[in-house]
Amino acid sequence: MSNKPTKPGSPERAKLADAVLANMESGMSCWKACEKAGVKNSTFMLWLSQDSALAESYAHARENFVERIANDLMDISDQDPETVDGKKDWAAIQKHKLQVDTRKWLLSKIAPKKYGDMIKLAGHDGGAVKLVAQSDDEKL
Repeated sequence: MSNKPTKPGSPERAKLADAVLANMESGMSCWKACEKAGVKNSTFMLWLSQDSALAESYAHARENFVERIANDLMDISDQDPETVDGKKDWAAIQKHKLQVDTRKWLLSKIAPKKYGDMIKLAGHDGGAVKLVAQSDDEKL
């Protein structure tokens, strides 16, 4: 990791930031992308808070990262499980299931509006929810 400080707007910082964003576009998490580029994650986060253009590029790279995970999820789901001598390999099936479940969970956390579970509250016959305050004395 590079401990050499880089100034805002410097070519060194831009090169490192571009490397991090390119790594994210290729499917790495921000943490792994920073590690591969030789930048501390905390340093990169500081850069994002100081540079709105970099923050916008990061947001775009993150969206692409999320979409890449969704595509990977579909690819894994569409794969035929491996067979051993014409028999199902249950270990491979369980591995695929774990890979799919892990990616689904991750998507629901990093993009909840798009990939999270929808929770809908509704009152009687789909109407508005009615709130009623009741004291403990009234319950008896």
